[in-house]
Amino acid sequence: MLNLANSLAQRGYRVDLVVAQAEGPYLSMVDTEVTLIDLSASRVAWALLPLRRYLREQCPDTMLSALSHANLIAIFARKLANVPTKLAISERSALPERPAGIKGRAMRFLMKQFYPEADNIICVSEGIERELRGYLAGSDEKILTIHNPVDFDLIDAQRNASVPHHWLQSRKHLIILTAGRLVKAKDFATLLKAFAMIHKSCEAKLIVMGQGPEETNLRALASKLGVSHEVDFVGFQDNPFAWMAQCDLFVLSSIREGFPNALIQAMACGARVVSTDCRTGPDEILESGRWGMLAPVGDATVLSEVMLASLSESNPPNTRSRAKDFKSDKIIDRYESVLLKAVCRKEK
Repeated sequence: MLNLANSLAQRGYRVDLVVAQAEGPYLSMVDTEVTLIDLSASRVAWALLPLRRYLREQCPDTMLSALSHANLIAIFARKLANVPTKLAISERSALPERPAGIKGRAMRFLMKQFYPEADNIICVSEGIERELRGYLAGSDEKILTIHNPVDFDLIDAQRNASVPHHWLQSRKHLIILTAGRLVKAKDFATLLKAFAMIHKSCEAKLIVMGQGPEETNLRALASKLGVSHEVDFVGFQDNPFAWMAQCDLFVLSSIREGFPNALIQAMACGARVVSTDCRTGPDEILESGRWGMLAPVGDATVLSEVMLASLSESNPPNTRSRAKDFKSDKIIDRYESVLLKAVCRKEK
């Protein structure tokens, strides 16, 4: 969303980036031409009335929301505000096969009831589009796929920077990198188990880039597996691209995804990549293994074998050429066509 907001502002549109609460490491990356609107809501659900007020006061030509909870709030806020704002919602995750608990079932019910009220339903992968077409009866004409954009200019400006990490500076070992929020859905536990198997046969190190509630459990697992000294949890990094450009292999181990940005970014940095074949995203990006090997979800043994095979490839695929299919300009053109044609007025 940040990339999209910045790109549209650079094309001359007036862009408001409306957030429930203005916090986090990405605030410094908001373009000076983008107006940041802070609704000061500690939870997305509590942003309903502030968002209604914003819509009444500003009456934007079009609004794009992302993620299921925010999408529903945007739909309800537009109804309450009673404004002619065109609304597109973006679904970025595969639908849970079995919604967990009352909240999960309630979310699925609300999505089915209210998603059709949006003017467009944008999916970040063709897999998600197929799922929603089967779930939202009668909304086929509203549902389409627009992949996430990759900012090659930013990546190229940052990927050659030095990384102040002794493993990358010494280059004594093979460096395996993974990145993402440390949550169960990313299944870093399976990656740690696969890495422990690899470490028995080759000198390798694993760098885990990201933060999240599973960090304590993952550190404990690394210790239990006997690889705590070979795994480094480096937290959030302002410039992940330099790390991606210098690793020997980037691994995505997720149980589920929508359209994984980290995988495409690593490819844009020229990294070899391996991914689990989880629902929606990786198979589509890697074109069934053409650009990087795929492994079954949750299978540490096969993942370790695939990782070793990828590291041993003498002529790995040019992942950067595939990543160019998702360059920002191409993706922003599609958003501009779908969201803004005959609706928005460019600044004079």
